[in-house]
This record gives sequence, structure tokens and C-alpha cells, in this order.
Amino acid sequence: MNHPDESAAPALRRLLDLLASGAATEDFAEVLADARRRGAPAGVLAEIDSATWQALRVHRTLRQHRRREAELTALFDTAGDLAASRDLDTVLQAIVRRARMLLGTDTAYLTLPDEAAGDTYMRVTDGSVSVLFQTLRLSLGDGLGGLVAQTARPYATPDYRTDERFHHTGTIDAGVLDEGLVAIIGVPLLLGGQVIGVLFAADRSPRAFSPDEVALLCTLAAHAAIALDTAKSLADTRAALAELNAANELVRAHSAAVQRAEQAHDRLTDLVLRGAEVPDVAAAVAHLLDGEIAVLDAEGEPLAGRSAPAAGLAGAVASSRAEGRSVRHGELWVCAVLAGHDTLGTLVLRGRPDLDDADRRLFERAGVVTALLLLLRRSVAETENRVRGELLTDLLTAPERDPAGLTARGRRLGVDLARPHLVLVAEPADRDVDGRGRLAGAARRYLFGSRGVSAEHGEAVVLLVPVVPGDGDDPEQTADSTARRAAERLARLAGFPVTVGAGRPAAGPAALAASYGEGLRCVRALRVLGRAGEGASARALGFLGVLLGDGHDVDGFVGAVLGPLLAYDARRGTELVRTLRAYFDCGGSLTRAKDELHVHVNTVVQRLDRVEALLGQDWNQPERSLELQLALRLQLLAGGGDG
Repeated sequence: MNHPDESAAPALRRLLDLLASGAATEDFAEVLADARRRGAPAGVLAEIDSATWQALRVHRTLRQHRRREAELTALFDTAGDLAASRDLDTVLQAIVRRARMLLGTDTAYLTLPDEAAGDTYMRVTDGSVSVLFQTLRLSLGDGLGGLVAQTARPYATPDYRTDERFHHTGTIDAGVLDEGLVAIIGVPLLLGGQVIGVLFAADRSPRAFSPDEVALLCTLAAHAAIALDTAKSLADTRAALAELNAANELVRAHSAAVQRAEQAHDRLTDLVLRGAEVPDVAAAVAHLLDGEIAVLDAEGEPLAGRSAPAAGLAGAVASSRAEGRSVRHGELWVCAVLAGHDTLGTLVLRGRPDLDDADRRLFERAGVVTALLLLLRRSVAETENRVRGELLTDLLTAPERDPAGLTARGRRLGVDLARPHLVLVAEPADRDVDGRGRLAGAARRYLFGSRGVSAEHGEAVVLLVPVVPGDGDDPEQTADSTARRAAERLARLAGFPVTVGAGRPAAGPAALAASYGEGLRCVRALRVLGRAGEGASARALGFLGVLLGDGHDVDGFVGAVLGPLLAYDARRGTELVRTLRAYFDCGGSLTRAKDELHVHVNTVVQRLDRVEALLGQDWNQPERSLELQLALRLQLLAGGGDG
């Protein structure tokens, strides 16, 4: 048995303590050196040397296990971090940061393929300071990264600048030099055998990467590939969910639009079935679309709602008719109301500059409903007009046969012959044009929506129009203005000029028949005067109207022609009428007129100047002077002169 001082036990216990405390490698060699200094026997020294070598092996193994444990812990932490990341940019940044930390390198970076460009580009960097390096693009096979992407194998180099295994390019080498990188390791991110990226770690000084470091980076790359795919899948899922939500919104919006369209259809159908008129439909559509609706007839005249601006509307109506859809016109929407190829009118929507598809279809459906109403009204009106036209024909043919029966018959048909009416006689301005049928249709459209009646009679078309209270205080002026408006409107509807003559307002069968005769004579007079295509009443024809009119309203004619002079004389006590009569009686001679009047010639001149101021500069023109002379003679014959 060895002496205690010569035993190796204390040294062995010390080696165990060093192993337990994780001491540095050089501390183990100190145990053998200390035994030698104490003069331990050779056998003891040999035993301590062998124990030291075994302790170093254990120490190295423990250190490898600790490092492996640390790497595994880091990998688990990395996996947790990557699993917790949902944003793709966050995932990529976490990958390169963890790679740099695990390998203790100066920088780490990751490249991804660009399928459109056919190369790879620098996606994320950590620890990089070079803008040139951060914007590098690598073609397949170029540089270390290109080779990794091409072969799907990891590559490492202690000095990239001198390594000839890689295909160097000026662009890549410039970027690596600008970043100052020397040692580089790159591993592929594999998913299903396909390279989806390359993960790099690099140092700015020479370094030989061990197989363990390569394996560690490959393990990280495997985690990263899964996390990257998960992030992409999540991004795709989010995109799909967003598209699905958008589709659901569209479906809901479409469903709401369909439901709204059904409700609108039911409401419009109910209006039609209840016998509603065009204004009722316009009001309902205006409420549904939250705007203002105007309904115009084929000539642009308002049937319901506020009148729309006529400027440029014809072009919009033509476009709507050609496209079969509503069109936008400035701040308005315009929809042609069609029945086949026939334009019945126009719908105009204001207050809604923008219409979605659902509201636009609703607006167009309102056009269809409006067309249906207008067709129904036209059909009813044509039927009623045909029956009433027979009444009008009998009235004009034999008014004296049974006046009471005609009046009662008219009342049953909604025509009160006892009330004042205007009789309009219309003919094509060109008598060679066989247009009476078209003119008859134009007359029906002209009277559409009113209580008027029209019929073909002789060579003309006769219209019986009720006198509406408020049209004017003077019935004769009403007749003249109505005739002029009718000539213009009928010309637009018929497509050719129309001459219209109006008789004086009348009530009762006999008076209406007489008014027809007066209107017919007015039409003939307009033709003789070269005014075909115009509208006028007997009064508007001046003295010719006195000759044509059945009433021979002498006082009215005299008042219309000489009224300003008569009023001036009555107010001022002057003798303008007497002076004008003397002037005409003397053949327009001022000298003879002053002798006739017993005044100075300057007085005659001054009075005639006053006449011109009151009557106008054309008072001495042939046609006007003839009218004045006739009025002066009628006044004299009626006892209104001064003798």
C-alpha cells in the first residue's frame, strides 16, 4: 500500500473537482505539474497523467454536450419565435437574426427567388452596412448563393474572395467587397425538395466553419423553411379570407339589391294596377332613388316633376336609346322611355351624380313602367278620341239637328260642350303633301293628357280644346297664342310645317260650329297672305279678321288699332284721331290737312309725330295705313267720329 503522501487520490479528487466546476483546460495540466513539484513517484505521476487525459476527454465531451444543449435550446427558442410570428416580414427578420446569433457571425442575410425575373434577390439582412450589398441580385449559379440555390446543397468558404469554386461576377464581388465580408456560409431553405430561399451567415475575417456549424445552420434553415411556408400559407389564407369576405359582402349587397329591386318592382306594379298616373310613378321612383325625377314627353315637354334643362338633352336621349340603357349627362341621369323603336318620352334623374348598378337598374325599370303607363294612356286616349272624334264630326256636320242631344252625348264622353272651347283647324302647310294621317296622329299626341278632342274633317284636322281658366283675361288673345303654339308643336310632332287657324272661343254646338268656320277661313287667309306654317286667330289678322270673322267685332278692331290714340285724346283733350283722319282724307298732304283742320302746318307735323310715337314708325306703311284707315272709317260709321 502506498504512503498517503505518495498516493494519487488527492490529485484524482482535484481533477474531479475541476470537472465538476467546469474549469478551463489549462487548469487540468496544473494538477500533474503540482505532483511533479512535490516529488511524487513515477508510478503516481503516470497514474495522474492518465487520469488527467481521461478528465480532459470527459471535459471535452461535457463541453460539447453543453454547446449542443445550448444550440438545441436556441433552436427550440427559434422554433417558438418563428411559430409565434404571423407576419412574413417578421418571420424573415427573425430567421436572419437568430442565424447571426447562433453562429456568432458579423452578419446574416436571406435571399428569395424572383420567379418573374428568373433570379434571386436580397430580401432581409441583419448586421449589414452596405446599401450596394443589400440590393444585390444573383442569377442562378452565380456566386456562393447562386450555387446553393442551383444545387440545393450547403456551401461554406473561409475566404470568398480567393475561393475559385464559385462563379464570381463583378456585381457580386463588388457588393461583397463593399460589405467587407470574407468567410461565408450558405444553406438552402428546402420545402418538398424545392429551394425556396438561401440562408447565409458571414464574417468580416477569415473563418473555417465546422461541420457542426453547417449542420446547425441547416437545422435552422429547415425550421425557417417551414415557418416561411406557414407564413406564406397564413398570408394566402388571409388573402383568401379577405376575398371571401369581399365576396360575402358582394353577395350580401347583391341580395340586398335584389330584395330592394323586388320591393321596388312590387311597389311600381301596385301603382300600375291601382291605376296610378305618370306623376305617381315619378314620385315613387324619386323616393326610392333619393333624387328628383322629371318625366318628359317625346318632344321634351314635362309630364311630371321639375322641368329638365333642354341643352344637350337630345344627344343624351339618343345615346340612351341606342345603348338601351340609362346614360349620364353631367349631373343628370337620362333614360329614354321606349316602346319598341318608338320613343315615348324621357326620364331625367337629378340629385344622384353616382348610381350603382342596382340603382341604375331600378331607374331603367322605372323607364319600362313609365313606357307601359304611357302606352296604356295612349291606347285609352286614342280609343276615347276616336269616340269623341265621332261626336266632333257630328257637331261640325249638323250642329242644329239635335243640340241638346249632342251636349248630353258629349257630357257622357267627358266633353262639356256647354263650357267655352277653342276650335283649331290644322292643315299641312304644303297642300301637295299627303300628310293628313300623320297630322291626325300628331294632333292626338298634342292633346294627350288633356280633355281635348281631335278628328279628321274635310281636308283638315280639327281640334277642340277646352279654355282653361287663367289662360288670359282676353279670350281673343288666348285663341291667337294657342293657335301659334299649336302650329309649332304640331309641326314638331308631324315632321312638317302646319298651318293652324283658331276661331273665337265658343260654347254650345251652334257656336262651336260657327267658330270652326271662322278657323277654317283663317287657315285659308294665312295661306293667301303667304303665312302658311303659322298659327293665328281672326283677330290677329287685323282688318282681314274683321272681314273673316262671324262676329264682326268692329269695336274690338277699332280699339285694337286706334286704342293708343283714343286714350291719348281722352286723357289730354287732343285731336290726334281727327288729325290722322284728315291726313289720310287729304291723300297724305300736310298742306291740305292743315287747311282742313284750320291749324298751322307745324301743328299737323307735331301731331303726326305724336301719332308715330304712340303707334310705331310703321304707321304710314301701306298695310298698316290701310288698317288705320279702315278703323277710322268704321269708327266714323259707328258714330265715334267728330263729324
